[in-house]
Amino acid sequence: MLTLKLAGIYNLVWGAWVVLFPHMLFDLVGIPRLNYPEIWQCVGMIVGVYGVGYYIAASDPIKHFPIVLVGFMGKIFGPIGFLQALYLGKFPISFGIVIIFNDLIWWIPFFLILKEKFRRTKTIWS
Repeated sequence: MLTLKLAGIYNLVWGAWVVLFPHMLFDLVGIPRLNYPEIWQCVGMIVGVYGVGYYIAASDPIKHFPIVLVGFMGKIFGPIGFLQALYLGKFPISFGIVIIFNDLIWWIPFFLILKEKFRRTKTIWS
């Protein structure tokens, strides 16, 4: 499925960018650099690993629905965390660009994959 291949490639590229240039996003959105960029690089590594999972899931999204489900959950919780950080004044609104491309644009396609899994099995736990 093309959507999951694109998600896989996107996550691999974004993850590599964060690992290789951990301060760049913070510089771009005007947030002070982290004291421990290695923590942010670990986030990049995790995102890259998700990319591998999405690319594998693209071969059979219904069979590999747990990868899609875990990814979808992250794409829901990420914006919630961003909104909390925004409310607390920890992040500027400009950091929201990350949420758009890392999370929001994937909501509908991931949801549709999970909906199809549910339709086919009447339960996602089968």
